[in-house]
Amino acid sequence: MRIGLVNDLPMAVELLRRVIASTAEHEVAWIAMNGREAVEACRRDRPDLILMDLNMPEMDGIEATRRIMAETPCPILLVTASVDANVSGVYDAMGHGALDAVDIPSVGLGGHTSAQTAALLTRIATIGRLSRNLPPVNPSPRRPPAAASPSQRLVAIGASAGGPAAVATLLGGLAPEFPAAIILVQHLDEQFVPGFASWLGEHCRLPVRPAREGDRPERGTVLIAASPDHLVFKSGGELGYRAEPRDYPYRPSVDVFFESVAESWQGDPIGVLLTGMGRDGARGLKLLRDRQCLTIAQDKATSAVYGMPKAAAAIGAAVEILPLGAIAPRLTEVYAPSP
Repeated sequence: MRIGLVNDLPMAVELLRRVIASTAEHEVAWIAMNGREAVEACRRDRPDLILMDLNMPEMDGIEATRRIMAETPCPILLVTASVDANVSGVYDAMGHGALDAVDIPSVGLGGHTSAQTAALLTRIATIGRLSRNLPPVNPSPRRPPAAASPSQRLVAIGASAGGPAAVATLLGGLAPEFPAAIILVQHLDEQFVPGFASWLGEHCRLPVRPAREGDRPERGTVLIAASPDHLVFKSGGELGYRAEPRDYPYRPSVDVFFESVAESWQGDPIGVLLTGMGRDGARGLKLLRDRQCLTIAQDKATSAVYGMPKAAAAIGAAVEILPLGAIAPRLTEVYAPSP
C-alpha cells in the first residue's frame, strides 16, 4: 500500500517511515507535518492509507480527518503518542471516519521491533484487507429460529468507520426507560472498548458497558462487543465469544453477530446497520430481514462512510433506510406501548 504520514515530529516521522520500509508491500506516498498539509497532499495524491497524528499545529488530526473524508475519502489510521490520553479526540476523529487508533511505537531507531510496532503493522494489514472489500466467508449452516417471545426485545447495532459519533447520536436520542436491550458491535480494538463505553455513557442516558462472557441482554442497557473474537449468542440466551471464522477480516464481525441473533434470539429483534467501510453486516442484516424482523440501515447523506449501509441496501437487507437522526425516534416508536 502507498501510505501517507501525518506527524509534526521529525523523529516520529522517521520511525514510521522505517516501520513501513520494513515490509516489502508498503511504501511512503508522502509526508505532511500537520493536518493542513495532509488535506492538500490528499487533493494532489490520494494514498491507500493515512497514518494520522492527533495533536499538531495549524490543523489537528480531528479536523484533517473530517476534511479528508469529506473531500477525498481514504482509509485513516490514527497513530498518536497515547491513545489513552487522547480518548475524546480519538472518538471524535473516528466519528469523522477514521478506522482505528494505535499508539506510535516507542522504540528507538535501532531496527528492533516491539509489541507496538507489531500492532501497527497488524492494523495496516487489516485495513489493507478491508480496503480491498474482500467477499464475506460462507456463513455457517443456519438453524431454524426458536419460537419468538414478544416480551424479549433486542436492538442489535453494527458500525465501523464513523461509528462512534453515529452511535452516540443514536443512543443519545433514546430515553433512559427505553424498553429493550441494546447490543453494539463496533469495529474497534479491544483495549479501547472500556474507554469507548465510558465516552458513550457521557453522550446518552443509558448505562453502557463492555459485554462479558456469560452476560445476558438487559433491558435499557447497552452492551459492547469487547474482544477480537466474535460476539455471539450461546446456550440459554447468554452472550459469549468465539474465534471462528478465524480468517474473517472484520473482528469482531457484525455479520457473525447478526447471524447469531437471527438463529438464536427467542424474541423480537431489530437490526440496525450504521456507517462503515466495507460490507460487514449486510449479509447478517439480510438474515434478520428474512426472519421478518425490522431492519434499518443508515442513509448515504448522514453516513461518514457509506460502505456497510450501501452494501445492505444493495441486497435488500434493510426494510427501512433512514437518516441517522430518525433512527432513535423510529426505535422508540416501534417499542412504544400500545394505546
